[in-house]
Amino acid sequence: MTVEKLKITIWAADTARAVSFYIRCFGAEIVRENPHITELAIANGIIAIHGSGEGKRTWTGLTFQVPDVVAGAGEVTAAGGKCDREPQPENGEPPHLAICEDTEGNQLMLSRQRR
Repeated sequence: MTVEKLKITIWAADTARAVSFYIRCFGAEIVRENPHITELAIANGIIAIHGSGEGKRTWTGLTFQVPDVVAGAGEVTAAGGKCDREPQPENGEPPHLAICEDTEGNQLMLSRQRR
């Protein structure tokens, strides 16, 4: 099988708000847009945002590796998302995980590369 592209599709009650969040928070670029789906490129990956969402909290499996999850969690909230609890240190190391959600209730994880 030849795979041309791998993308993750998430749902949004307000597509424009979701697109704005991913552009502002993760530096996404719009690569394709139609009345139903907007595809965003982030770090060589594609997130497709479908406009038929209900705005309910949903686990997506999206994980963004960032250098500092505490700073990243702050950027998520600054862009309109949520992080229900502050990232916690583990075994004397800086936090390596943060569970957050975008403006549409799609949960995502921030992770730091462990040494």
